[in-house]
Amino acid sequence: MQFCLDCQRAYFYPRSFCPRCGGRNIEWRKLSGEGRVLSSIVSRRALPSIEQDLPLVIALIELDEGARMMSNIVESDADQEVELDSRVRVCFRERGEYMLPMFTLVGSDS
Repeated sequence: MQFCLDCQRAYFYPRSFCPRCGGRNIEWRKLSGEGRVLSSIVSRRALPSIEQDLPLVIALIELDEGARMMSNIVESDADQEVELDSRVRVCFRERGEYMLPMFTLVGSDS
């Protein structure tokens, strides 16, 4: 993920300047890939190209390093509500020609 050396914060999505301070002194860093759920919703409708993935659990994730991103929570029961502050860990799933970051819930016994 990109990291601003001026304000010392990670951010997503990639761009040529920091969205918080406007700084251009940025670098790529490997992050832990762990974080928590700030908000989530279950979608039961989608474009035909991803209908096979329904229902989708769409979540706002805050990584431990502070960056926030929207993604999907996979390998979970969409009919069971994802609790706020649930711990998550990144995994990557192939979607067409891209590998996309998605998240799995981290169990209490992990």
